[in-house]
Amino acid sequence: MKVMKFGGTSVGSVDSILNVKKIVEAEQEPVIVVVSALGGITDKLIATSHMAAGGDSAYEVALAEIKKRHIDMIERLIPDGGQKENLLLIANQLLTELGGIYQGLYLIRDLSAKTLATIVSYGERISSRIVTTLVDGAEWFDSRNFIKTEQKQGKHILDSELTNRLVCETFARLPKVALVPGFISTDKNTGEVTNLGRGGSDYTAAIIAAALEADCLEIWTDVDGFMTADPRVISSAYTINELSYVEATELCNFGAKVVYPPTIYPVCHKNIPILVKNTFKPEGAGTIISNETKDGQKAIKGISSINDTSLITVQGLGMVGVIGINFRIFKALAENGISVFLVSQASSENSTSIGVRNEDAALACEVLNAEFAKEIEMGELGTVTAECNLATVAIVGENMKHTPGIAGKLFGTLGRNGINVIACAQGASETNISFVVARESLRKTLNVIHDSFFLSEYQVLNLFICGVGTVGGSLLEQIRQQRQKLMDERGLKLNVVGIASGHNALFCRDGIDLDNYRQLLAASEPSNIQRLHDEVIGMNIFNSVFVDCTASAEVASLYGDFLQKNISVVAANKVAASSAYENYASLKQTARARGVKYLFETNVGAGLPIINTINNLIASGDKILKIEAVLSGTLNFIFNEISADVPFSETVRRAKEQGYSEPDPRIDLSGKDVIRKLVILAREAGYQVEQEDVEKHLFIPQDFFDGSLEDFWKNLPTLDADFEERRCRLESEGKRWRFVAKMENGHTSVSLREVDKDHPFYMLEGSNNIILLTTERYKEYPMLIQGYGAGAGVTAAGVFADIMSIANI
Repeated sequence: MKVMKFGGTSVGSVDSILNVKKIVEAEQEPVIVVVSALGGITDKLIATSHMAAGGDSAYEVALAEIKKRHIDMIERLIPDGGQKENLLLIANQLLTELGGIYQGLYLIRDLSAKTLATIVSYGERISSRIVTTLVDGAEWFDSRNFIKTEQKQGKHILDSELTNRLVCETFARLPKVALVPGFISTDKNTGEVTNLGRGGSDYTAAIIAAALEADCLEIWTDVDGFMTADPRVISSAYTINELSYVEATELCNFGAKVVYPPTIYPVCHKNIPILVKNTFKPEGAGTIISNETKDGQKAIKGISSINDTSLITVQGLGMVGVIGINFRIFKALAENGISVFLVSQASSENSTSIGVRNEDAALACEVLNAEFAKEIEMGELGTVTAECNLATVAIVGENMKHTPGIAGKLFGTLGRNGINVIACAQGASETNISFVVARESLRKTLNVIHDSFFLSEYQVLNLFICGVGTVGGSLLEQIRQQRQKLMDERGLKLNVVGIASGHNALFCRDGIDLDNYRQLLAASEPSNIQRLHDEVIGMNIFNSVFVDCTASAEVASLYGDFLQKNISVVAANKVAASSAYENYASLKQTARARGVKYLFETNVGAGLPIINTINNLIASGDKILKIEAVLSGTLNFIFNEISADVPFSETVRRAKEQGYSEPDPRIDLSGKDVIRKLVILAREAGYQVEQEDVEKHLFIPQDFFDGSLEDFWKNLPTLDADFEERRCRLESEGKRWRFVAKMENGHTSVSLREVDKDHPFYMLEGSNNIILLTTERYKEYPMLIQGYGAGAGVTAAGVFADIMSIANI
């Protein structure tokens, strides 16, 4: 035989109770069915009690609603006839009794624990009668006759020996379906109505199952079973197929409200498996809890949390070496009914931290300050204070004890995501690592742990993309095209949670649809730099990366705050890396200190692996002695296009029309872009260089940069003759122009140089870039890197590669 328990949501509506009927009647063997009160009724009974005892006549309205809820349920569930009439008679009698009790409360203005226990019993007493009448062949048994408690230290505790004997006597003859109201009990000495506490219907079912040595205990609820984490917080959480009794107990004690914690012990003691199933999806497999679990691959089975935590700390040098301090702490708390669910003590013995509920914090401090008043007065201990509004997280799994490095990975992952651990505790059994964080970090904490320990189907990277121009637009399209492949082949999910343009910004924690992001962005709220800053930081999302595809100094100014908040930064924007050296160094240092990444490979050479190569050479012990490079795709295009048929002014115009140059080509012609790139390379090579340190040899007179853009275009053809004369000379000498950036032993310069056919730069085509690295190892034959150095597609691909390198941390 088996025992089946159905919770409040399972008997909360007509449809759900009909599901219960179907599930129970499908059983072939005898079953004992334990039911809770109709969903929400217990809370309503308690609230109405306080209204009546407080002299609020509105209790009558609440009572009428309780009566109507039950009578309506009967009218809709039970067909007309003798059974219905009998059930209505019983229900009305019970509801009349309940009304009399409420009226008495209203008159005497006093609510005792005994009276409240009697009142809340009516929920199960009526609901169980309804289900008994509905289910074919069901027979009702009053749990008050065989679930017995005794009073100890002001609490009603189960008398296990008496209860087990009475259960066996009561069910010596089992009908096809025995229907039992859960939760309620009676005092063995006085016969007064008591109860087993909130969630006690689970406990009732477990007590009966253990006493009768049932084959199985089934807990039917409104979820598919135990989940790897709270699905309301983590959308990718999934049902755990198997748990051990220990794992289930740990998860229950830390906030997983699937099963009432005391439920597990009685059946565990008799090795009776517990099956948790969903009343609304009975075909689901559910979660089986037993001594033997086959799912032995994952070290962590689930994550649970309590978002109602205060941390009380007792500290002082007077604790060191003193025996009995902890005894006094816990004795004082226990005597005042304060439950402690986490303890963390330094090995130096000078501090002990304990986790309690927020509502107990003030009393706990008061009690402990009184207990240690003498030591506090003498300065041996500090005043006991509470840090409130925290959250406690527990990772649970019996296989943790067989897996080295779990704690290291856990705290490393939290640190990289900017989550500060305030206190932690782990028992020698290694089935539970518990730690305390700020409450506002709870969502981020749960997500990053779930993702990092592969409980999620995918590793998730949450991206904020700033800039949807040529590079940003290409990047978003590349992500859209590659997204499914990355999920299928690498288990990596790129979740774009923010997109910003110069005018609007769109944010969605669950991810933005990249198929129509431009329409969504156009219809979104206007944006400015402050909103961008606040939204990115305020989302406080795990594994987050800010991707800057703009050229904005304002956007670049946000990097420091983002890195400080453990948000990695990938930048196609050159402003920050080429800004004052102090700012550049600060950003790099912040990224290292916070355990995140600041990557800007595409600042030089678009998608070419130039910066990464320099970093790898230096990391392996090499030293960069000299850098020579053609770094402007725009200028290289111009000097490759110039010919007898295409004058200089026309090549500049073509560069603009074909998208190689900035809208104002003077930015490229001034060499400013190349100077910034050279500064970045020199810094990455280990030299402290500012833009002002670069020696500039420009090829266009300064007055062309001083006037308006219109004047520039008007006057540009006046340079054509001079350039043509020089071009002809170059052609006759077999040479070409290249705008070369050079760094040698920290000295930097940019200039228009003439190179012959033997020089590596001579054959550089189109808008390509080329770089020569002379190092201590590559001295005689410098390392050469060459390829596309401009274009939205290759730049976006380089940004994409930086993003992927963060995913591979």
